[in-house]
Amino acid sequence: MILEETTKVHAPPEDIYRFFETMDENYERWHPDHIEFRWVEGDGLAEGAKAYFEEHIAGKTKQATVRFTAIVPDRYVEFKPTSLLVGLLMPSISFTIDPHGDGCDFTQRIKIRTGPIGARLNRSEFDAVRTHMREEGENLKKILESEVVTTP
Repeated sequence: MILEETTKVHAPPEDIYRFFETMDENYERWHPDHIEFRWVEGDGLAEGAKAYFEEHIAGKTKQATVRFTAIVPDRYVEFKPTSLLVGLLMPSISFTIDPHGDGCDFTQRIKIRTGPIGARLNRSEFDAVRTHMREEGENLKKILESEVVTTP
């Protein structure tokens, strides 16, 4: 199963990418349910860098440490949980930035390994994750369309 949300953002791809390069400064303002983000190894978007984040989803605090596994500047960011158990259930999360005439399509994808029974049993939690992702896209759009993103 893939949870996916796409938001049209009227900003150049480098502004979206820069937002994620400076996630330690942007995380809490990106969504009101975001609690903390910090770099654990490395200091920014680079393959092999690790980051820790916390957020509230479906009334629960979610915590994860992730390793960045694929980076294409201004186009693509992929990361995977460092926990083996979490990684078995959620092998990757990615952000794709697809430029078009007046901006970009920003797509978030979360790959989830679950069968139909697991999907049904966790339906309300997956719906809450989809809502959170949609809100993140809308918030990113508002932030980037209303201000200039600072360079790292």
